[in-house]
Amino acid sequence: MAKKDGDIAAQIVGGVAALAAGFAARKALTFAWTQATGKEPPTDPESLDVGLGEALGWAVLTGVGMEVARVLAVRATHKRMMPREARQALEEA
Repeated sequence: MAKKDGDIAAQIVGGVAALAAGFAARKALTFAWTQATGKEPPTDPESLDVGLGEALGWAVLTGVGMEVARVLAVRATHKRMMPREARQALEEA
């Protein structure tokens, strides 16, 4: 099934929004990690020099945090790019 022009534009803008949200989330998570632990997050979690708990903690934090930011950014973009009538019907439901 072919996509409509509006769908393609929403996907492109959503992708850009996801990249920006991922970048901002990574910066925020790095800052939060540094504040909470007092040291920088591991740059190479696979390294044996990094403790297993620290590596897993950073992996879980970044994985969940960045995916949440991506989902929120894409959903907000798609909702914003919906035609007005469809957006109002969605809000009323």
